[in-house]
Amino acid sequence: MQERSPVGLFFIFWDKNIQILHGFCYNRIDALGITYDVDKQRRLLMANFLRNLVENDKAELRRTGRIADQVMALEDKYKAMSDEELRAQTAEFKKRLEAGTKLDDLLVEAFAVVREADRRVLGLFPYRVQIQGGIVIHGGNIAEMRTGEGKTLTETMPVYLNALTGKGVHVVTVNEYLATRDSKEMGAVYEFLGLTVGLNLNSMSAAEKREAYNCDITYSTNNELGFDYLRDNMVVYKEQMVQRPLHFAVVDEVDSILVDEARTPLIISGQAEKSTALYTRADYFAKGLKAEEDYTIDLTSKTISLTDQGVDKAERVFRLENLYDVNNSVLVHHIDQALRANYIMLHDIDYVVDEGKVKIVDPFTGRIMDGRRYSDGLHQAIEAKENVEIEDESKTMATITFQNYFRMYEKLSGMTGTAKTEEEEFREIYGMNVVVIPTNRPVQRVDAPDQLYPSLKSKFKAVVADIKERHSKGQPILVGTVAVETSEYLSNLLTKEGIPHEVLNAKNHFKEAEIVMQAGQRGAVTIATNMAGRGTDIKLGHGVKELGGLCVIGTERHESRRIDNQLRGRSGRQGDPGASQFYLSLEDDLMRRFGSDRIKAMWERLNVTDEEMEDMAITSRFLSRQVESAQKRVEGNNYDTRKNVLEYDEVMREQREVIYSQRQQVINETDNLTDAVKGMIKRTIIREVEAVTEGDKKDWNYRGLLDYAHANLVNPEQLSLQDLEGKSAKELVETLYGTAMKVFQEKLDMLYGPEQVLEFEKVIILRVVDSKWTDHIDMMDHLRQGVGLRAYAQTNPLTEYQTEGYERFQEMIAEIEFDVTRFIMKSHIRQNLEREQVNA
Repeated sequence: MQERSPVGLFFIFWDKNIQILHGFCYNRIDALGITYDVDKQRRLLMANFLRNLVENDKAELRRTGRIADQVMALEDKYKAMSDEELRAQTAEFKKRLEAGTKLDDLLVEAFAVVREADRRVLGLFPYRVQIQGGIVIHGGNIAEMRTGEGKTLTETMPVYLNALTGKGVHVVTVNEYLATRDSKEMGAVYEFLGLTVGLNLNSMSAAEKREAYNCDITYSTNNELGFDYLRDNMVVYKEQMVQRPLHFAVVDEVDSILVDEARTPLIISGQAEKSTALYTRADYFAKGLKAEEDYTIDLTSKTISLTDQGVDKAERVFRLENLYDVNNSVLVHHIDQALRANYIMLHDIDYVVDEGKVKIVDPFTGRIMDGRRYSDGLHQAIEAKENVEIEDESKTMATITFQNYFRMYEKLSGMTGTAKTEEEEFREIYGMNVVVIPTNRPVQRVDAPDQLYPSLKSKFKAVVADIKERHSKGQPILVGTVAVETSEYLSNLLTKEGIPHEVLNAKNHFKEAEIVMQAGQRGAVTIATNMAGRGTDIKLGHGVKELGGLCVIGTERHESRRIDNQLRGRSGRQGDPGASQFYLSLEDDLMRRFGSDRIKAMWERLNVTDEEMEDMAITSRFLSRQVESAQKRVEGNNYDTRKNVLEYDEVMREQREVIYSQRQQVINETDNLTDAVKGMIKRTIIREVEAVTEGDKKDWNYRGLLDYAHANLVNPEQLSLQDLEGKSAKELVETLYGTAMKVFQEKLDMLYGPEQVLEFEKVIILRVVDSKWTDHIDMMDHLRQGVGLRAYAQTNPLTEYQTEGYERFQEMIAEIEFDVTRFIMKSHIRQNLEREQVNA
């Protein structure tokens, strides 16, 4: 058919795409309830399941060990080569790949070459266990390696091997400090071997980013990769794009990026015009409420709601007959957010106020998340609470989760010190197994049992006493805290005791790497949020080993076992001595939310006075089991949250991929889009004819159809009522389409040649698509926020979201085709049309 050009934007093969999308939404749901390409995912999951039946970690380590031995056997061969001969191996490997050799067949030789390059450039020579870690990473899995075992050096081998393809390897880090450091240090090895290395930073221009992505190996943060992908799909010229197709990624601290940050989608926003007065009124109302009397809080789920008395008070304050009348839904939303802001979101724990701005604190790292804002009006509600300037709400223009972004890579792998506790999630979501790599030397660290105190005061009294005793001997101490507030409280206590110390938290994280690096020096006392300085090596100072090495003190258990293990792992690197001790209290957040009742009961059975109990500590395996049980429950809740985010984002993923892929076809089109535009015009006419020809023919609205044609398709003198009356629906379509095509051709004839025709069509299509797509994303965001209420009607909110999301997507396509038709048919031709990027 004439309509079927190589381009497919909503217009060509659109019905087919709708059917595919419909199929994904309803028919392709696997056991997880996640909608995506089930055939591919089932094959992936089945392969991993069978592999797990046959192989466990020991079998995998035996397999990788045999390959590592082959690599080590080539040590003398490459050691004997000159620098030029060693460099020449890269060109040789590339030549063999072009001739059809598989990447896996080059592994042993390539790893041996990099190993020798590591020795010459860095003065470091990968151990056998590091070679094994590299093999695991090359296989698209996760290598769990203890802190200090040299993960950064390990990655040089699989990164080099995969970079030989020329398709690009992305090394992903948690912050720009690590990306910059590793690109310089490890980049020297790759450049020695003749490969190019790029660094992608937030501050770079598009041209600089493009150059970085075109390198064989690119270092970047996860945030920057995701945002670059979104921005690439908002450009209007091919030359403005920066990324290449996503080939292979090695994710450092993979659990932090793919698990901890997976609950928060990346969002590019624009300004939306909404009044801020209601936030102030809702905040004033919330501040006047009384706990339990007017509102209740569920600590376990961290939810808050008005009591009946609170509802009565709201109706009096806002002069309403019924607060929950549908017309008051906006006010109810503002009150809900004001309650959350005032009684759930905690100053110096969830956020800080800096220079008159509310800034989010990352709960996992303790760092300020610059540029991030809570969505759905919560940030504005906190601004009202803190009496700072309330910024305008934003409109979502592009969004993606890390889960869906990283699943687009042909091959994904990672490394971390703590991933085994989340292995099921890595396998189910990303198709990656976790392999625990043994340490090069036995771990010498002594992990003392947890000590539980009845109150925060008694706990910190014990912490200070422990620090004072160890500091007097010169032993370095790293104290981990969960919150900014805790680190400052402990700092004040140590200052009173005259103990010099460094404080590292979200308020000065720019110095974190330097501070953490010095934490192993004799007499050093460093207070840090549990995840601060992650990825930075702590080396012991002179004489510290004899003092017992670095002592890690945890002032509270984190809700995730991985974070506690990461803190513990700061001590005892590469066989060094070390110690770790966690102090807990019944007033800790984790203990209050889960499991403290049984422990309180046990304490009461001890029959001791309040004074005696204040300084007592409980140390038992029962306590450890209770704490671990509480952590597992929180981890389970967090996994459910992440899975829920993914399930909802799957609906958007299908829609996003259809829009983005066909948008790219429009941008890349070099011939013409005329057939595509004609298809859109025809489908727009068909939809309108179907709308006015329902029911008996005598009731057909010919006048309405004529008015529609005059307003959107043709000039009044080109079509009259007599041209339409009495005709069948098929004849009406043919008449309108035929007349429209004459007008369309007249417009094209006014343009100078095919290049200008193509540009005219691209300008209109891209402007309309970008406008409608951003409106659609924003609408879907609001739909998602509100669909949860459907559960009260005994319906599945996710199913409702899928159904309604599909219907809204169809509506958006119709609107796109209508607007493109209207703009093209009714526009006045200008010769200087330029494409405009969506304002983001």
